[in-house]
This record gives sequence, structure tokens and C-alpha cells, in this order.
Amino acid sequence: MRVSNGKSLGATLYMKKIYFASDFHLGADVGTDSSKEREKRICRWLDTVKHDAAIIYLVGDVFDFWFEYSTVVPKGYVRLLGKLAELRDAGIPIEFFIGNHDMWMFRYFEEELDIPIHKKPIIREHYGKQFFIGHGDGLGPDDYKYKFLKKVFANPVCQWLFERVHPNLGIGIANAWSNSSRKKNAKSKEEEFLGEDKEWLIAYCERKIQEVKADFFVFGHRHLAIDHTLSNGSSRYINIGEWMKTNSYAVFDGQDVQIHFFENENGKLANH
Repeated sequence: MRVSNGKSLGATLYMKKIYFASDFHLGADVGTDSSKEREKRICRWLDTVKHDAAIIYLVGDVFDFWFEYSTVVPKGYVRLLGKLAELRDAGIPIEFFIGNHDMWMFRYFEEELDIPIHKKPIIREHYGKQFFIGHGDGLGPDDYKYKFLKKVFANPVCQWLFERVHPNLGIGIANAWSNSSRKKNAKSKEEEFLGEDKEWLIAYCERKIQEVKADFFVFGHRHLAIDHTLSNGSSRYINIGEWMKTNSYAVFDGQDVQIHFFENENGKLANH
């Protein structure tokens, strides 16, 4: 089993578990679920998995908004950052994927926490199984407006210009935009399974299995826990879900990937 630096994790981690979680959207208060309470819940979850975790993948949109100025990062999140530092100091590998809400993450996690940042999907092998892992935004067909905006936001010139804006104004504008986007998605019933032929990440995985040999395609972004077997009969698309309502995450025990729901007895898969 290997991690991003290509070095073996060693026999001492044999049969430890691989954990995946995404879409915490910290910084956003949703209904009765405050960001601070969600952060405490995530830290409790990390405490439960740290004893048998071989590696933890945080698959995007951990923060509802994030921008790293040269000498400033968004305030708050001290519980999560401290917990991640604790796990890294204990030798537990953690890898971080940027999502569409926290795409302006640069070097802070790498320099302060020794957590590598991924801007694109990656392929990892664990216990002989191939994992294709990414946040999932901008991968499916259509949605050209978002794909154009993503290119604009990823442009170094645009990032330099935004950094010239005072954090009070820049972060305020970004938070207002994020809240507006969330309300729009809520009206569109984003959390309902659309059917195999309409789920854009399923369409993406179906195309991708012609190019890569992956046993599991693991994504976030969709805000819906999904376990779907692809047309080749062996590969599976796993969507991890989110933590604003369901607290879902995925775990690979060396044999199979399963989706679990932390402190949520009513959690269920949208499709299996």
C-alpha cells in the first residue's frame, strides 16, 4: 500500500482501514446545524477512526469558503486544525482534495500540517484495489458555465487580484455567494437520486472505466451517499455524501468499501 510520496506504509499498517469523508462545509450554518457543532462532531468522528486508520482522505469542500492570503487564513476551525495536527503528529497520513468551495487553498496545509493538497483526481492502490479519488466538481458532461468559472477562479492573475481585496470584504462577498448557491441547490432538490441515466458522475465513471482500471471511483460533491455498480459489473461509483445532514463517510477494510453514518441512525444509501 502506498501514499502520495510513493513510500510504503509498511507491514505495521496491514489491515488497517482507509477512510474517506467530504463536504463538511465548515463556516456555513445550515438550519439548526451550526458550523461549530458540526466541527465538534467531525472531531469526534476523527477520534473514533484514528485508532485503526491507515490513511484518511478528505475529499473536498471541507470549508464552505477558504482563501489563503500571504499572511492571513480564514479565522476559526481551530478544533479541526488542531485535531488534524494531532493525527499527523501521531503518524497518520492525511490527504486533502480541494473542492469547488475551497479551491483557493494553496500551501498552508502542506507547510503547517504536512498534509498534501490535490487539485485533480488521483489514483491510489490499497490492499490490491485501485481507487480513483476526486472531489467530483466539473467532471461530468455539460455544466459549461461552472467549468468556465472554475478556470477563471484557478487563474493566477484572478487569484492575485482577489488577494488585493481586504479580507473583510473579500470573504464577506464569497460567503454571500456561497449561501446564495446553497439556497438555489436546495430548491432544485439536489439531495434526490436522479436515476442512473441522469447522474453526471455515473456518466463520467462509465466513460472513465474505458481508460483506467479502477475498482472504486470515490467522489464527494454530490451531497448524497451513493453506492452504484457500473456497467462492467465490477467497478463501483461511491459518493461519500455530506455532513450537514447525514454525516456519511466511506471506509475500506481491505475487502470492501462501505458507507457509514456517524451519530445518525436514520442514514441510508440513495442507491445500491
